[in-house]
Amino acid sequence: MRLLTTCRPLGWLFACFIGSFFLFSCGKQQTLQGIFSQPRTPHEAYARKLRQSGLDETALGRDWLTAADRALRDSLVVTLPFRETGIFRAEQAFAASYRYAVRQGEKINITLTVEPATADVHVFLDAFELDPSNARLRPLASADTTARSFSYVAEDDRQHLLRVQPELLRTARFTIRIQRAPSLAFPVQGKSDAAAGSFWGADRDNGARRHEGVDIFAKKGTPVVAAAPGMITRVGDTPRGGLVVWLADATHHQHLYYAHLSKQLVQPGQLVHIGDTLGLVGNTGNARTTPAHLHFGIYRTGGAVDPFPFVRRADKEPAAPRTPAERLGEWVRLTGARTALQAAPTDHKQRTAALPKNTPLLVVGATAEWLRVQAPSGKLGYVPAKAVASEAMRREALATTADLLSSPAASAAPLDTLPANTRVAVLGEWSGYRLVRNAAGRVGWLRMG
Repeated sequence: MRLLTTCRPLGWLFACFIGSFFLFSCGKQQTLQGIFSQPRTPHEAYARKLRQSGLDETALGRDWLTAADRALRDSLVVTLPFRETGIFRAEQAFAASYRYAVRQGEKINITLTVEPATADVHVFLDAFELDPSNARLRPLASADTTARSFSYVAEDDRQHLLRVQPELLRTARFTIRIQRAPSLAFPVQGKSDAAAGSFWGADRDNGARRHEGVDIFAKKGTPVVAAAPGMITRVGDTPRGGLVVWLADATHHQHLYYAHLSKQLVQPGQLVHIGDTLGLVGNTGNARTTPAHLHFGIYRTGGAVDPFPFVRRADKEPAAPRTPAERLGEWVRLTGARTALQAAPTDHKQRTAALPKNTPLLVVGATAEWLRVQAPSGKLGYVPAKAVASEAMRREALATTADLLSSPAASAAPLDTLPANTRVAVLGEWSGYRLVRNAAGRVGWLRMG
């Protein structure tokens, strides 16, 4: 498929009209707009300009605003790390949204790349937090930049949602990546989360209490280091923690607790940077009978929180889609009769009715093993890439003159009139209609029968 950076004549005039109102958004270099403490997000500013210019009264403008709202209601569920390649086209308003679970303390890195790299297109990225009832969205961060990337730290164990939407009248392929990383440096020199051996919530004192931290095992004398910049607030010796150090992490509004040290190497009031040595691993306090380790804890308003997500290793690069990028924007058909349109790219069986065999599906995205598709009903979802075929069902000649329709509905607008004996390739069948492609490459729907 050839990617375009310009539109057909009517689209070009419309783009020029938009350009007169959107000088702020059409430059090739814009900076990250950052956190939602700004008066408005780039997406909101663009939507406001659409309304001020009256473009919200045009079909394409209305579709753009509708797509933005629908994406927030109908997000697709994904598991991190996540990578998907998709396509947006000039002739159709587009918005995609992805819902994913996060843990408190994880740093979420979001990156978008666009092909071709020379495409003059702005893509709006907006991250939201869903409240436990899923009834409200809280803005977290946004971007509209040629770098098209940003990060934020999760403040709670919640579901987050990312909306991806390009400006009007642009065609390009995109790849979105959502990956987790630690928000703190690892607190034991030369170690990683693989050295953790006792985790949050484990029984202590025969079930009388729960473990409020994570134990990181290392050779006695291994340096224990500052996981964040801050100030040492306390250095002491306690019956339970032994030799301990408390570090105030003002950046994240929390206190870091280091216990069972064999030696303390800092003093109260001392300012430290990431990686500065605070003490040495040991087994003092109530750890005298255990192998040397660091008990690492994090305390916030309300008490202790699980520190593991704060220091877990970063996600690996998600696997690239196996489906060729050229298939994006093309129609495929289901080869079996037991494939359902799923809300998430997972093998977990969902209670969703299977689509009929030979249902045509428009490919709008691809992960490593799955395709994100749009069904003839307009519904979006995922199907396994191995469950579809791209070749036509058959080729036939029309018995009579027939209207080529824009959608499988009696009220659909005709795209063309095909004379009798016109040869077409049948790409799929759906609810009394068949999707066909004529010799000129035009695709549309014909009534069956």
